[in-house]
Amino acid sequence: MAKTSTYLNFPNQTEEAFHFYKSAFGTEFTPPGFRRFSDIPPMEGQPPMPDAVRNLVMHVELPITGGHILMGTDAPAEMGFKVVVGNNVNINLEPDTREEADRLFKALSAGGSVEMPMQEQFWGAYFGSCTDKYGIRWMVNCYGK
Repeated sequence: MAKTSTYLNFPNQTEEAFHFYKSAFGTEFTPPGFRRFSDIPPMEGQPPMPDAVRNLVMHVELPITGGHILMGTDAPAEMGFKVVVGNNVNINLEPDTREEADRLFKALSAGGSVEMPMQEQFWGAYFGSCTDKYGIRWMVNCYGK
């Protein structure tokens, strides 16, 4: 079933922030809980991961209210990220089919910019990210066919 969630980027504060949100909403993290950058498999042509980044949060999910899922990640400067107001929030779309994922991605990126084109990812999804012509950041993450 298709769904939408909010994805938050933090400057190495994700774990602290999500423990705060967990206590505020009284909910539990979606298993497996905190995924770490050390969980990323080595990628050909990429430099080794800096030790300072390995234990940072790559991904976490927390159900909040009304079936909405709050997701988050650390955005380490060592990997080229700089978190500022404007790039700290993404709307994450999870359509049911790749056809719908491609349609949404094409429509939302028209007149904007593509950060990552739609492509297969190591976590098993077909994924892309873009910023629309109004400056809103979108992630399209499809597990369907």
